[in-house]
This record gives sequence, C-alpha cells and structure tokens, in this order.
Amino acid sequence: MAFSMVTRYAHSPEDMKHYSTDEMRDQFLMEKIFSAGDINLTYTYNDRMIFGGVTPTTEPLEIKLDKQLGVEFFLQRRELGFINIGGLGSVTIDGKKESIEPHDGYYISMGTKSVVFESADAEKPAKFYVVSTPAHKAYPSKKLAYKDSIAMPMGDQEHMNKRTIHKYIDASIMDTCQLQMGYTVLEPGNSWNTMPAHTHARRMEAYLYTEFADPDTRVVHFMGTPDNTKHIFLEPDQAVVNPSFSIHCGVGTTNYSFIWAMCGENQTYDDMDQVDMHELR
Repeated sequence: MAFSMVTRYAHSPEDMKHYSTDEMRDQFLMEKIFSAGDINLTYTYNDRMIFGGVTPTTEPLEIKLDKQLGVEFFLQRRELGFINIGGLGSVTIDGKKESIEPHDGYYISMGTKSVVFESADAEKPAKFYVVSTPAHKAYPSKKLAYKDSIAMPMGDQEHMNKRTIHKYIDASIMDTCQLQMGYTVLEPGNSWNTMPAHTHARRMEAYLYTEFADPDTRVVHFMGTPDNTKHIFLEPDQAVVNPSFSIHCGVGTTNYSFIWAMCGENQTYDDMDQVDMHELR
C-alpha cells in the first residue's frame, strides 16, 4: 500500500492572473486520485480541506494522519464524508462494518478513531472519494445511500445543462460542522455543469470530475476572477480546487458526472453571488 498526501497552498487572485497553463495545473489540479491499493490525498490551505481517493484491493485501507495534523488520530478534530464511485465495498467505523454500494455515501463524525475501507472484489474495487474538513462538534455519523439522496433536477436541454444534483451532506437535512457534499449527473446531450457562473466568497469548493460518457471525453473547468478567467482540461477522475474568490463552471465534450464538496463559514447551499454573463472575460 502506498500513501501520499501533497499540500497545496492558498492563493491571491492577483497571483492567479499571472499563472501559465502549467502553473495553473500544478497549483489547482489533482491528476491522480485513485490507484489500486493506494491512498492519495491532497491537503489544501483553502479552509484546510483534505480530499482524495482510497482504493482498497486485496487489503483493507485506513487513513492514518496524526503527526501531520498535530493530533492523536485523524478525525480527532475533523469530520469526514465519502462517496463510492467504484464497485461494491464496505466501511468499518470504530468496529461497526457496513456494506457500501456504488454511489452510496457516508458522513463520519468528529472523534471517530478508526475508519477502515474494503472492497468486495479486488478486480472491481470500490473507489472511495473522501473529503475531510475541520470540525468543532461531534454530530452523529450517518450512512447516506444513493437512493435516499436529495435529487434536484436542474437546467434544460436548450442551455445544454440538464442535470440532477444529488445532495448527500447538506445542512437542510442533517447536522455537520461545515462540510457539504454531493454528486451531480449530466444527462446525455448536455455538457455545462454551471452557467451562468457564480462565486461564493464564504466557502471554497473542490470538484472531482468522473464517469465520462466516452474515453476521449474531456471536461474544461473554468476558474479565476470573473474579469480574468483561466481554464484547465481534465481527464476522468481528476479534481480541481476552487478558491472562494473564483468562479467555477465546466463544460465537457460529452456528458459526465462530478462530485462537489464545500466548506467554509456558510452552509446555505444557495448562498451564491451570481456573475452577469457580460462580465465574464
């Protein structure tokens, strides 16, 4: 088993204006999320979110972060959410084991001492996309089955953004300290995930783009300030960190899905500052 955690620092909008393509990719793109038998994480200074992939095969995997975070165990002062976008798996939380179907999720409380991930079939491993944020209070852990997620149909064919937002971790239905998390699926023939664009200065966001309709599909993620936008081309199962000052929208060459995760001082899902289309540059 290989474990890696890279650090990405916070950025000024003035700095981003001068970044080249390579610098944008180096600072904001996480190219390798899932690899068989490994744990790959990123620690971003944007609201101190930790996110990445856990892909167990023949052996169980457990995230162990103590010295790196100055704590006795990983979730001593953090909460964690995950969504499985791979095969059938399971999670054992402080000794209690539960099956995790494809697209099932989980919210795990601050103070949880052990979280062990497993796959039912090493040839078709589970792919746990995990997100952890600082926490101040222990709220109950809760399994979040895909069938029970809040499904919100959005968009229309005319604007090529017909999609369903599945809300898993949301303050309107459950208690968390700051983490919000969900899974959005675009319908065939649709490509835009958010347009008009918006910002939300009171929280940051990370996107994992996945489940592309075609192997040659590429998604272009737009970010930066409205008057000085940048873009990053993504392949399947890659993620982008979006600072709170930045717009975030994307378009694909075919339809795709993505997992979004947010944290910050405001948990209201629709707390957004819309950007006038004529202001985009």
